[in-house]
Order: sequence, then structure tokens, then C-alpha cells
Amino acid sequence: MRDAITSLIRNYDITGRYLDRDAIDSLKSYFDSGTARITAAAVVNANAASIVKQAGSQLFEEVPELIRPGGNAYTTRRYAACLRDMDYYLRYASYALVAGSMDVLDERVLQGLRETYNSLGVPIGPTVRGIQIMKDIVKDQVAAAGVTNTAFVDQPFDYMTRELSESDI
Repeated sequence: MRDAITSLIRNYDITGRYLDRDAIDSLKSYFDSGTARITAAAVVNANAASIVKQAGSQLFEEVPELIRPGGNAYTTRRYAACLRDMDYYLRYASYALVAGSMDVLDERVLQGLRETYNSLGVPIGPTVRGIQIMKDIVKDQVAAAGVTNTAFVDQPFDYMTRELSESDI
């Protein structure tokens, strides 16, 4: 698992180059956004259970067939598994926010997820929607915590939804 700094240095090392202007600008951007990224992770950490609960409620309101007989979140066990998975995505999104890199998502979340869900008959569409709902909730809470530019919060959530969506085509 790499962060933005180790990934950048690794790429320059592999090619045997000194850090150029682009690398320095990238490092500066990473460090300049550090406080906001830490604030976002702290917000997620302090509110994870309520974020997942709120996102789950909204998802099941939007897609009620999931909790009806025959739906993928029907029965207490499946409902709990759905919320557990949402919590999993949220936790790893917070790691990616701090790292400033999506590597952790590839290594710990996305690798093999589509195949696992397909083998279990779990639809990807509602999973993607649940991740998007969590993104919106987190952005609102991060803004309420005083972070004025919350665009960076999109990155891990959008990355997961894009990768899952592209894999499901």
C-alpha cells in the first residue's frame, strides 16, 4: 500500500529521474491539503455508524426491492451484510483520503470484488449507489466541520464507483 508521496517517488525512481516541477507541485498540493484530508478522516471516524445507517436508509428507500422478499438485503443477515460492506467501503475511503492515493482501494477493496459479488448474486448497481450516497453525506459533514473545498472527498468514492461500474459493463 502506497501513499501519494511514495507513489510519486517510486515512479521517478523507476525512470531514474530527479523530481521535476510537476513532482514538486504534486508534493506541495499533497501537503497543502493535509489538514483538510485529516479533518475529513476524523469526521468519518467520528460518524461512521451514522453515515452508514443514513446511507443504508436512503438506499433502501430509493431501491425498496432490496429489502423485500427475494431482494439481496432481505433477511436480517443479508441486511446486516449490506451495512457491513458499506462500512467497509467507508473505512477504506477514509484511508485513501489520508493517503492521497487510491492504491489502498485497488489492493484492499476492488481486487476481486466484482467476481465475489457476481458469485453471490449481489447486484453492482445498488452497491455503486450506496457508495455515492455515502460520498454525499461525508461531503456535507466535512463542509459542516469547516472545510471549504470538499472536492477532494469525491476522489475515493468516485474511484470505487467508476471501477465497479466499468467492471460491470
